[in-house]
Amino acid sequence: MAGHSKWKNIQHRKGAQDARRGKIFTKLAKEIAVAARLGGEDPVGNARLRLAVGKARLHSMPKENIERAIKKGVGGGEGADYSEKTYEGYGPAGVAVMVECLTENVNRTVSEVRHAFARSGGNLGAEGSVSWMFKKKGILIYERAKVRDFGKLFEVASEAGAAEINDEGEVVEVIAEPSDFAILKQAMDGLELEPFVAEIQLVPDNTLSLDDDRAQSLTKLIELLEDHDDVQNVYHNADLA
Repeated sequence: MAGHSKWKNIQHRKGAQDARRGKIFTKLAKEIAVAARLGGEDPVGNARLRLAVGKARLHSMPKENIERAIKKGVGGGEGADYSEKTYEGYGPAGVAVMVECLTENVNRTVSEVRHAFARSGGNLGAEGSVSWMFKKKGILIYERAKVRDFGKLFEVASEAGAAEINDEGEVVEVIAEPSDFAILKQAMDGLELEPFVAEIQLVPDNTLSLDDDRAQSLTKLIELLEDHDDVQNVYHNADLA
């Protein structure tokens, strides 16, 4: 997948999320609560919580909201009954779509996710139908204009286990295997650079180009899914650049 296309897709996704900031805060709080419940309230020893809190800060989530979500998680409140589910399907023109959810009612969620696919000219698939097209990767993206010393960034990232370091013109992209991402993120934080993106994502091996009509249909599907309270993340293999 070309770095430029990946960057444009991420810009599109983050722009849509920022337009629904209140809903994003709710979803971030849910992820923080679940992470705290599963691994404890100390981000130092809980990699999932550390990443969730870091993502919340990138979205300018207030500190008190973060602390409240952690307390709910460890206190057995919010997050106690959530199930993690990933649904797979096909959007317009056969685009592969992955939908990560946290839900208290699996039957309701799968029904509503299936309905969103159908409304947009797609269909929900069976487990394994499209997941083979994606790989989990830890991704850090920095605005190129803010990277004053690319050589230093390259050195630190390489020594910390980065698998790829790409200067894409607009951005610098640093990619790692999920198992190496926490160490990489900690090392990169020492450069005092604020990343635009810092999270583990599902990245497609290849992308599909769509005409305008099908791109609009896919965008409608993504928006329907991201508007759902139980949907945490939506990934696809289309090039929306």
